[in-house]
Amino acid sequence: MPATDSLATYSDWTYFGAVAIYVLAAVLYLAEHALQRTPVAVPALVGADGADEVAPEPVATESNRAERFGRMAVSLTVLGAVVHLISLVLRGSAAGRVPWGNMYEFGSLLCLGAVLTWLVLLRRFPVRHLGGFVLVPVALLMFLGGTVLYTSAAPVQPALQSYWLVIHVFTVATSSGALLVAGVASLLYLIKTNPDRFARLAPRLPAADTLDRVAYRITIIAFPAYTMAVVFGAIWAEAAWGRFWGWDPKETCAFVAWVVYAAYLHSRATAGWRGGRAAAINVLGFAVMVFNLFFINLVIAGLHSYAGVG
Repeated sequence: MPATDSLATYSDWTYFGAVAIYVLAAVLYLAEHALQRTPVAVPALVGADGADEVAPEPVATESNRAERFGRMAVSLTVLGAVVHLISLVLRGSAAGRVPWGNMYEFGSLLCLGAVLTWLVLLRRFPVRHLGGFVLVPVALLMFLGGTVLYTSAAPVQPALQSYWLVIHVFTVATSSGALLVAGVASLLYLIKTNPDRFARLAPRLPAADTLDRVAYRITIIAFPAYTMAVVFGAIWAEAAWGRFWGWDPKETCAFVAWVVYAAYLHSRATAGWRGGRAAAINVLGFAVMVFNLFFINLVIAGLHSYAGVG
């Protein structure tokens, strides 16, 4: 077997190994989430002389078992990210180029961006037990990528043989991965603020303000990167096709997503539109990006229909 074929095979193995690790980590995150307890108010004790004594500490919100599950889940997430990164490096070595030249590779990079965003998020916010809600869509996207969208390692078409492939596609994929996590946070915010509809799930989620800040912090960082990706794409289009913008279906859908995210940031800064309305706009933005990734690439023909499927 040629060395490049061996590298491609090892890349596929590590890719699905990462999927398996993410699935196991998601199960542990969900187990930790299921074991979460709603905080119980503990009244102050009254002494014999009628004076209030110091109230005891509130009942802990996590059991020891939930804590262990959470720590194991984070460790597995880190391991999965390392294995995932190795799969991309092997893929690039086998193909002799950067490993994001088709939909399979693009989806892999996007999911790695989402996982790394989640790991950074864990250091800033107490949302660890929500990891299952992030890793489940990541594992699903990677499974679809490794089966339905899989493409053998090979050089890209001449139209893609440009340094802009390195810059433009990398920026799009990583910013989209971060926006996936923001979309999940906004969706959970909508669940949290509708306890009547989600009576069993809503009380176990972090405070609505925490979820809102998580979604906003991620979007405020990822949106400029996504904006630059659109600009880089326009520059590449001028070099490749002689025009900066031609309203190609993928260009149009990317612009619509940009407008939706700009509307989210504007609404988030507007007092009357904060909360549920802003969160709904953020969820809509990610839905548009998913539509662009799958429907536009797979169903509608356009100048961007060279990403390779099959």
